[in-house]
Amino acid sequence: MKLFFAFLLSFLFTVYIIPHLRKLALKFNMVDVPDGKIKFHKKPTPYLGGVAVYFGFITSLALTFPFENNMFLFFVGSTLLLFIGLLDDLIVMSPVQKFVGQIIATFCFLKAGFYLKQHFFFNNLLNIPISFLWILSVINAFNLIDVMDGLATLLACFASAAFLVFAIILGHSTLAILLGAFLGALVGFFLFNKPTAKIYLGDAGSLFIGGFLATIPFLFSWGTYNDFGYLTPIVILAIPLLEIVSLILIRSYKKIPFYRGSPDHFSMYLQRRGWGNVQVLLYSAGASLFLFICAFLFFIRALYIPGFLISGIVFLVIWYFMLFFNNSLA
Repeated sequence: MKLFFAFLLSFLFTVYIIPHLRKLALKFNMVDVPDGKIKFHKKPTPYLGGVAVYFGFITSLALTFPFENNMFLFFVGSTLLLFIGLLDDLIVMSPVQKFVGQIIATFCFLKAGFYLKQHFFFNNLLNIPISFLWILSVINAFNLIDVMDGLATLLACFASAAFLVFAIILGHSTLAILLGAFLGALVGFFLFNKPTAKIYLGDAGSLFIGGFLATIPFLFSWGTYNDFGYLTPIVILAIPLLEIVSLILIRSYKKIPFYRGSPDHFSMYLQRRGWGNVQVLLYSAGASLFLFICAFLFFIRALYIPGFLISGIVFLVIWYFMLFFNNSLA
């Protein structure tokens, strides 16, 4: 009942506050203007969607979540990411300024204990650097993938729902409440963010969502059922991670700095092949569901290493075939 209440409260509050934030954004001209290069929406669209997700999430937790000491720095880091993104939405920060802010937030997460604790595969000296790289990568992955109506929100919904299922399986009731509140806010926001979007996440939302989903895996005891359970979050977040890896490779191939925008996002490749926004979302949803099923079967040992690797290879082949078949990188 507490999980359901956490989801419902965040959903209702987010749905309630979005129209007000939308009016506020329009009044003060806090809008995303199409540029014809990367941003192809038809008219200026207000930001502040990320603020709605944040407040829906926090409001629900205030009434349902048993706060603990280590969660304080978690919320400090998450809030810092929200404000860094909000500042970038308002005045456009340089990539260096933005990255420094992300690093500070990441240190907050690490200080709160959100890092790889121990595993036979990694040396303990590598736990912190690997965790640092993971958190920064996921934060930026969601920031980069947020280039189409509803896409980042949809992928975040699937990832949150997947983590929620694992939290229930592993008996992490407190973590389930945290995820339920987050998922409720995302679902409420998606109603306004789906094509044609009435409001956008903005960098504030994408950075906040990326930070949350980057740190959540560190709250799980992945080794309970499976020694290789730590691979589960990688599979669940595979699409955003593939996006950041692909963009780095493609922009390097084109001799473009990896942090500079370019129309090489996977959603844009599909759109240039004639796909509509809804088709891209359905394809992304189907791919996310497939990844979740593979992660779930592997975690409960219904799918062993060979089958898991074959599934991953098949997914990658289909993914890149859909993007680049009869499509030039030039």
